[in-house]
Amino acid sequence: MSSVTPLSGLVAIEIGHSIAAPYAGMILGELGAEVIKVENPRTGDAARGWGPPFAEGAATCFHAVNRAKSGITVDLADAGDAKKLKQLVVDRADVVVHNLKFGALERYGLSAHALLAEKPELVYCNLGAFGAVGPLRGRPGYDPLMQAYGGLMSLMGEDGRPPVRVGVSIVDLATGMWAVIGILAALAERQRTGRGGVVDASLYESALAWMTIPIAAYLVDRKVPARQGSGVEMIVPYQAFAASDGYLMVAAGNDNLFGRLCRVVARPELAEDPRFRTNKDRVVNRAALIATLDDIFAAQPIAEWETRLEAAGIPNGPMQTVDQVVADPQTAALGMIQQLAATEGSPGPLSLVGLPLSFDGARPPFAKPAPALGEGNAMLADRNR
Repeated sequence: MSSVTPLSGLVAIEIGHSIAAPYAGMILGELGAEVIKVENPRTGDAARGWGPPFAEGAATCFHAVNRAKSGITVDLADAGDAKKLKQLVVDRADVVVHNLKFGALERYGLSAHALLAEKPELVYCNLGAFGAVGPLRGRPGYDPLMQAYGGLMSLMGEDGRPPVRVGVSIVDLATGMWAVIGILAALAERQRTGRGGVVDASLYESALAWMTIPIAAYLVDRKVPARQGSGVEMIVPYQAFAASDGYLMVAAGNDNLFGRLCRVVARPELAEDPRFRTNKDRVVNRAALIATLDDIFAAQPIAEWETRLEAAGIPNGPMQTVDQVVADPQTAALGMIQQLAATEGSPGPLSLVGLPLSFDGARPPFAKPAPALGEGNAMLADRNR
């Protein structure tokens, strides 16, 4: 592949807010599509105000998921504005992606049914809360709600302590990714048939997808999984241990690696202990093994354990904070943090995380910051038909 903009020539209109649909739009834009973000002229996307911190007139959260787009403002309650947006879709769009409440666009003549009737080749993607069918399809939803309702939160933290959430909007971001996967699949089908169609993704379905492995286990043994902190229910030892100066993740994911670990910690007899000989044994006797390893790892600093474990080929790594991740040489080598040069009047260059994809060794560039509210409204000016 010679280009890092493989979707060049594609036009997508994003009627999105918050995280999920904007993230889907950003992915399409970073891959080369022309993405037009639609916002309310009075309030804009609420994520513009989700700070501090702020940069370039909006919250960094907004910039993080809205780069690589142009922007227009449309008052959907205004029949004239809604008509202009509909004509823009008919004239230019290959894709429409939105995360408004279920059925909200029908009253403005912007439903999938209405748009596909005029433009059958359109790919129309709904990013819902609970999905396109079922008793909850009309309910709103946000990432923390779905982490709770979809079961993720039941696996987080430690038994006997209050529930916690994954510290990033993992369900929102996953839904944006699933939407893009669906859109690309529909575009591939359009190449074959000439027709578009409707793609449905939702926060709840994405949460259930994250639960693929624990749900599969439950459907066999009917046991509700316990919370394991940094650990994994079906593999032991596979968790973070407190060294004398911080936490170290150790992933001895099979019997061979466990044997090596026992030699590294100068306790080779543990590998032959009937309680710990196989992974199945170690899962059953988790508490006894982890208590022993806790005492061992606490006696030395992270650097010492990293050196020993690395020499033995055992996957491991320190628990890094955000500042450490940003400064890490591997982060720098990958070029994942991309910088756009400072614009006139801006306080400095804007740096954001790029797409976790490269094509022929090249990552899609940071070419365009998030749009100012309504900056592209001129494209609506001649659509009064």
